[in-house]
Amino acid sequence: MLRRRWLTWGAALMVASPMPALAADAPALLLANVYRPGMPLADYWVSEKYDGVRGYWDGQILRTRGGETIAPPAWFTAGWPADTPMDGELWAGRGRFAHAQSTTRQQQAGDAAWRQIKFMVFDLPQHGGTFDERIPALVALTRRIGQPWVQAVEQRRIVSDAALQALLQRTVRAGGEGLMLHRGASLYQGGRSDDLIKVKTHADTEARVVAHLAGKGRHEGRMGALLVEMPSGQRFKLGAGFNDAQRADPPPVGSWVTYRYRGTHESGLPRFASFLRMREDMAPSR
Repeated sequence: MLRRRWLTWGAALMVASPMPALAADAPALLLANVYRPGMPLADYWVSEKYDGVRGYWDGQILRTRGGETIAPPAWFTAGWPADTPMDGELWAGRGRFAHAQSTTRQQQAGDAAWRQIKFMVFDLPQHGGTFDERIPALVALTRRIGQPWVQAVEQRRIVSDAALQALLQRTVRAGGEGLMLHRGASLYQGGRSDDLIKVKTHADTEARVVAHLAGKGRHEGRMGALLVEMPSGQRFKLGAGFNDAQRADPPPVGSWVTYRYRGTHESGLPRFASFLRMREDMAPSR
């Protein structure tokens, strides 16, 4: 039995009204732009991009990028500073994003699941100094916490695009997702900017699900594509990359999904977009 009423393209456009992008209490996190060859690499620190769930410790609770509360066991955050917010990634290891996401979204995940999670701290949002100055403060803080599951992300310098690409290939071959560049002279400011850059072998980003579009042919009676909205407000149909189970039970309207793409059209819409996964760590819009 169908669980949803599938929409045609025209109907989807009529029923889908703009919604707020993130939860009202979402933390003002620094967000990354995409690497462009020719950027002044000498200005940046380089680290591995950990494929997990963004975690923000505000001194009292741990929250996702979308502002939803994460509920780890009490021992996980015991002794964390009440006066120093921390920005990092809740990470279960290379290639284990699904475990990190399923563990952090549960309100009562067991100790065994959380024992496999590390909090990889990469910034101190309220430190007030430049990133050059925040690095030693961050390292000192994680040492004071003294818990093996709380680690400062290792930062290094790199001076050329060739060296960056070589490091990227080594990281990906070892199972990593990619790299991050962080401008040394930058202050921590919420929003997307070139102060933080992601470097990957493929381009991917997020969009919000606006509607489910009816399938045709072999997909008749189930979802054929998602109508999604980019942060810019532009909308497009995302129809590739889904398996049969995902078409029968697609990401709900209001949720966020990650998609891969290869460049953009002059309009700014992605070329060859393909569904990658649902982002359950980003708060749905209603």
